[in-house]
Amino acid sequence: MAKLITASRFADPDAAYAALLAAHRGLDGEASVMLNAKLVLILANHIGDFAVLEEAIALAKAAGAGGDVPPTQGRANSGRAAP
Repeated sequence: MAKLITASRFADPDAAYAALLAAHRGLDGEASVMLNAKLVLILANHIGDFAVLEEAIALAKAAGAGGDVPPTQGRANSGRAAP
């Protein structure tokens, strides 16, 4: 069984974060939510492992409830608000 990888795997995490922000630029709230939903479904399909998906969901829910998300390399997870 695969395990969720929480360490950054990007050569440039700041560029990845900036790309996510740029994708939302100019979108109203509803369009931004739709973009996030589509992105989640595309990436969930890419993962293709239900156990890993469940682990990611649990981690995201814990973070949303004030829990800590494991740190990543770079500043992409430096406490800035999500896109």
